[in-house]
Amino acid sequence: MGSVSILFLFMPLSTISLFLLKLVTSIFMIFASFGYKDKNYFKKNFIYLYIISIMLGGILYFLDITFSYENKGLIFLNNGLSINFIFLLIIGPILLYYYVKEQLNYKRNYTLMHKVEIVLDKKKYVYTGYLDTGNKLEDPYKKRAILLIYDKKLKFSYDDSILVPYKTLEGGGILKCRKIDSLKIDDEEVKQKILVGKSKDKFNIEGVDCILPNKIKEELL
Repeated sequence: MGSVSILFLFMPLSTISLFLLKLVTSIFMIFASFGYKDKNYFKKNFIYLYIISIMLGGILYFLDITFSYENKGLIFLNNGLSINFIFLLIIGPILLYYYVKEQLNYKRNYTLMHKVEIVLDKKKYVYTGYLDTGNKLEDPYKKRAILLIYDKKLKFSYDDSILVPYKTLEGGGILKCRKIDSLKIDDEEVKQKILVGKSKDKFNIEGVDCILPNKIKEELL
């Protein structure tokens, strides 16, 4: 998608039109790569894309005007020595270290993320769930595990809900829960009886709108 924007250079476009078209292209790139979870998730991906683009573009421009006597594509030569090569030798290991570090953190979190599909009142809802081993919340009546969801579209009233008391470090309260028709995790049906509780607050895990209980992890193995 990003490569398509090169074609804009051969069109009779004004500077503003070219800028707007590239902006729209970058938005489609983000949607295609990461999808849309919420405004903050999209905003972070958008900012990261342009920070990286500006850094790479700025570095190349700096090398071009500061060091290069001769320019061959993206390779800048100074007395026959590639400045790019020297730059990569210095910066490359640092970038590689942070890249590997972030990838390891990402893999640790990614293995705990699952596709969650619930059917409630004959309506299907799909979420990105995170297996929280510390979530041992269950109803005191039948010991059913509770799956927490943050979704403004879900409307739970006190009349049709199972009220479950809970306690946290910040305090306690009453959680409104509902029985569900069916639950699938990673397209595999879960046989355990699970309640769905509606969270009032948004989860602080990026891209996650559902917290899976620890009790369910046996079915994920």
